[in-house]
Amino acid sequence: MSAEEVFIGSIDQGTTSTRFIIYDKQASSIGSHQVEFTQFYPEAGWVEHDPMEILESVRVCITKAIDKATADGHNVDGGLKAIGLTNQRETTVVWSKSSGCPLYNAIVWMDVRTTSICRKLEKELSGGRTHFVDTCGLPISTYFSALKLLWLMENVDAVKEAVEKKDALFGTIDTWLIWNLTGGVNNGLHVTDVTNASRTMLMNLKTLNWDKPTLETLSIPIEILPKIVSNSEIIGKISNGWPIPGIPIAGCLGDQHAAMVGQACRKGEAKSTYGTGAFILLNTGEEFIQSNHGLLSTVAFKLGTDAPANYALEGSIAIAGAAVQWLRDSLGIIKSASEIEELALQVDSTGGVYFVPAFNGLFAPWWRDDARGVCIGITRFTNKCHIARAVIESMCFQVKDVLDSMHKDAGEKGEVQNEKGEFLLRVDGGATVNNLLMQIQADLLGSPVVRPADIETTALGAAYAAGLAVGVWTEDEIFSSGHKKEKATIFHPVLHEALRKKKVESWCKAVSRTFDLADLSL
Repeated sequence: MSAEEVFIGSIDQGTTSTRFIIYDKQASSIGSHQVEFTQFYPEAGWVEHDPMEILESVRVCITKAIDKATADGHNVDGGLKAIGLTNQRETTVVWSKSSGCPLYNAIVWMDVRTTSICRKLEKELSGGRTHFVDTCGLPISTYFSALKLLWLMENVDAVKEAVEKKDALFGTIDTWLIWNLTGGVNNGLHVTDVTNASRTMLMNLKTLNWDKPTLETLSIPIEILPKIVSNSEIIGKISNGWPIPGIPIAGCLGDQHAAMVGQACRKGEAKSTYGTGAFILLNTGEEFIQSNHGLLSTVAFKLGTDAPANYALEGSIAIAGAAVQWLRDSLGIIKSASEIEELALQVDSTGGVYFVPAFNGLFAPWWRDDARGVCIGITRFTNKCHIARAVIESMCFQVKDVLDSMHKDAGEKGEVQNEKGEFLLRVDGGATVNNLLMQIQADLLGSPVVRPADIETTALGAAYAAGLAVGVWTEDEIFSSGHKKEKATIFHPVLHEALRKKKVESWCKAVSRTFDLADLSL
C-alpha cells in the first residue's frame, strides 16, 4: 500500500459500546474494533456508566482497529490525518480538575432519578415545564444534562466540595474524552461542541453560548462548563500516552447529529437512528422552529467556526433496541438480538398484542415520566413469537408518533418530497439490518424507508466532520449524492390503509394504559 494513503479515524462512543473506525478517502471502512462496557442499575430507573471504563474502551478500540488495518497492509501511521468523535448525548460526568478522577459514575441519558427535581422546578418556575423552551428548545425533563448536574451537586458530597473549591469540571462524554485525550490534568482541553451543548438545557440556541439567565436560575456556576466549539474544526491534538499522539481531533458531534451528517441530510430531510433508543431528526435549515407537538428544537450541525448553524426538530424515543436486549437478557426469550426477526417471522401478526416499552417513562411526543411498560391484548393464544413481533412493532409505532408530530410542526414547506409526493425516511443504526423491522416501519408510516448500504452513519458523520476540517473532503462532496456510491435499499409500504389506521388506534389505546404507573407498589 502507498504511503500517500489518507485516513480519518472516528471514535463512536455509544450507550452500550465504543467503536473506533478508520475510513479511507472514499469513506470506506478499512479497519474497526468495538468494545462493550458495563451498564449499572443501582436502583429502579437509575442507569450509570464508569467513566474510566469508557476511557479504557476508547484506548483498546483505537489500538485494535489500527492493528487490524495495518495487518491488512494499510499505512495508518503515515496516513492518519485526523479523528472525529461522536458520543451518547446528555450522559453527565463531573470530575476533579486536579486529580482527573470522576467524582461519581456517569449518569446516563435515560436515567430518571431527577424526576423530583423536575417536578420541583415545574412548580417554582413561572413557565412550568416549558420555562426554558424559548432559549434552549427543550422542556424540563429527566433526559437532559442540566438536571443530572443539579442532582450531583445536591446529592454527592464530593461534587459539592469540588464545586465550592473550584476543582470541578462538568461535561458530557465528548468533553470527558477530549479532556483526557488532550492531556487530562496536564492542560487537557475542556470543550464541548454545539450539538452536545444543545442537549444540556444550558445553551441558548440562537447565540450558541451558555445562557447566563438559565445558569443563574439553576445556580450552576459557569466556571465548571466547557468552552463551546463548532462540529468541524481542529480542537486540539492527542497527547502522549495514547496510541496516536499528535493526531488532531478535528470533529465532534452528538451521535444523532453525526448520523445526520453521515446520512447527508439537507434541509427538509429526516433520518431515524435505531440503537438503544430511536432518534428522528428533521433538518430545518438555518431556521430554529419551535415545536407545538411534543418535539425538541436542537442544533443539527455547524460545520466550521464561520459556518451557519443548521437546526433540527427531534423526536427522542428512550427504548428501541433496548427492548430487544430486555427480551434477551432479562426474559431469555432470545439468545442474541439477531434472533428476534426469525422468531417474529413465525407469525403473520402480533395476534392483537401491543407492547409499549415505557421502562423509564415515555419521551417524545408524550413526555410522561410517570409511564411504565405494558404488554396488553394477551390471550391464551399468545406465544413468544407474538411478543417478539409486538416488540419490533413498538419501535415502528414510536417512530410514527414522532414523524406525525414532525409533519404537523414542519408542514409541507419544511419537508422534501420525491416526485411521487412521498416523504422518504432515511434510516441507520444496528437494528436496521432487521428487514422485518424496516418493512413494518414503511407499512405503519405509509411511505418509503431508505436504508443505506453502510448503516453505521453515526461514525461516518464524525469522520466527515473531521475530514472536512483538515481538507480531506469538501462540504459539497459530503452532501452530494454522488459521494455515496453504494446503492440503498428502499422498503415500500404494502399494508392496506384501513388496517394501518386500526393498528394505530390500538397502539394509541395501549400507550394511554402506560400513564400514572410510576408509583405501583413494589
